[in-house]
Amino acid sequence: MNDHRKTFIAFVKLGTFFRDFCNNDVSESEWHKTFTEVISLAKHHNGWFTEENIHFALKGWGELLTEEKLSAWLSNYDLHDNQPKTVAIIMAGNIPLVGFHDFLSVLITGNTVLGKLSSNDKALLPLIAKYLIEIEPSLKDKIVFTEEKLENFDAVIATGSNNTARYFEHYFSKGPNIIRRNRNSVAVLTGNETSEELTALGEDIFRYYGLGCRSVSKLFVPEGYDFDAFFKAIYDFNPILKQAKYANNYDYNKAVYLMSEFKILENGFLMLKEDESYASPIASVFYETYNSAEELKEKLKIEAEKIQCIVAKGFLEKEIPFGETQRPELNDYADGVDTVDFLLKTSHI
Repeated sequence: MNDHRKTFIAFVKLGTFFRDFCNNDVSESEWHKTFTEVISLAKHHNGWFTEENIHFALKGWGELLTEEKLSAWLSNYDLHDNQPKTVAIIMAGNIPLVGFHDFLSVLITGNTVLGKLSSNDKALLPLIAKYLIEIEPSLKDKIVFTEEKLENFDAVIATGSNNTARYFEHYFSKGPNIIRRNRNSVAVLTGNETSEELTALGEDIFRYYGLGCRSVSKLFVPEGYDFDAFFKAIYDFNPILKQAKYANNYDYNKAVYLMSEFKILENGFLMLKEDESYASPIASVFYETYNSAEELKEKLKIEAEKIQCIVAKGFLEKEIPFGETQRPELNDYADGVDTVDFLLKTSHI
């Protein structure tokens, strides 16, 4: 069996473990106990990483790491002439396992991962790597995590803020690279949404406390839009205030808005502020009104580099249904850059 096939099977087995773990079907296994312990540690190390959100991330990957879905994804590429290389991955730590897609893409194309973990998410990926290595020992030499300066790599994938991206561009400009900046997600409302659709939009807003690039941080609404139906539909998300870090951010940002005499709408756990920016503070969502659907489409096209996802119903060809932003498919690449294609082309440079 060749190395590509071995790695492929290892990820299929990992997907089976994730599904079993999230369904509590392997409660007696040592790996189940280890994952439970590390998830608890991750939660104490980073207050945003609740067990619910970590389980949500694992469940999502469990649904994707099947033989059928991996085969369909990889069928679009020719992996056989890939020349193995070492790819440095600088990972963000805003939501659990945010760097896993890059990790998967590098390994499943036959390359070696040189990973630099975020201080906010240091435990989960190394644990997954240990599991993969146990079921497929040939991966041991293909997964390296370091806290030192990155050296001896052939390409780099770096994810960070707009500020760190400038540093990354300077430091890594001489070789093949993917450098990701801040992006945010938006929703386009027409006023014709059902209460179920607006409730689903709450999942896009509140999942991971709005910290992900796929989290909706801005709404586009028609002139004169009445937010009462929206607030009513998302009311069941109010237990989010039990999370101390979220509650603290809500209180702080509300105080800032009030002292600045900004006009806000709020329901006790989410604030809406009219603002042209895309990146809203935690516990708040910006909104902007529109008069013309065509003008809004043009605006979204012009500002595409700031936007990760657009949630809507029957508005754009490439839109995401309400409630689905945090359930990406394997070919939903960050910033729209095909990571696998990049890795395969890099072998010929």
